[in-house]
Amino acid sequence: MAIVPYEAATPALVVVGFLMMTQVKGIDWTDLEIAVPAFLTIVLMPFTYSISAGIGAGFVAFVVVKLARGKARAVHPVMWVVAALFVVYFAIDPIKQLLGVS
Repeated sequence: MAIVPYEAATPALVVVGFLMMTQVKGIDWTDLEIAVPAFLTIVLMPFTYSISAGIGAGFVAFVVVKLARGKARAVHPVMWVVAALFVVYFAIDPIKQLLGVS
């Protein structure tokens, strides 16, 4: 990885971003159960500089929106597990700071 300079990797990332954004037209923006998690995923990736933070926010938002709309049974058990793991992932640093652990 150290062999490839940033200048060579940047165009590849732009192409990947372009290909990802071409799929946005397929999102049903009128359905809040789909639109809110998709929007959070799309927006948080560049703002947090973390793909995993964006994807995690999308997973958690999907479960929370389904739960809020009374459709918790429609969420697959694996989705519950993944969302719970992302909640732990997001909460680990604040918990460490509260406990004073490095």
